[in-house]
Amino acid sequence: MTATVAYKILTGAQLAQLLADGTFAGAPVDIADGYIHLSTAGQVRGTLDKHFAAQDDLHLAAVDLAALGDAIRWEVSRGGALFPHIYAQLPLSAVIAHAPVSRYAGGEPVLPA
Repeated sequence: MTATVAYKILTGAQLAQLLADGTFAGAPVDIADGYIHLSTAGQVRGTLDKHFAAQDDLHLAAVDLAALGDAIRWEVSRGGALFPHIYAQLPLSAVIAHAPVSRYAGGEPVLPA
């Protein structure tokens, strides 16, 4: 894949843990699956709508994929699309920006830059 940045959707508590510890081992679903789920810019809205629709206090962390090297694998997931997965912990050093989830008037999420 050619994407160089992907996004992790975090709860407020998960973001606080990442900021305090300097690393994030994953949400319960990540730990159960054995990797940390990420979404590309074009996949964030679908992930938010499908898996986080009823949740508040959500944040997006922009992740520099190059900083993670071989820990990133692109794998088929929802709808046959390739999604980036981290087979390691997410280090804070790979997070280039983060912000609370907000959306434009048309529903697209505002991506942190």
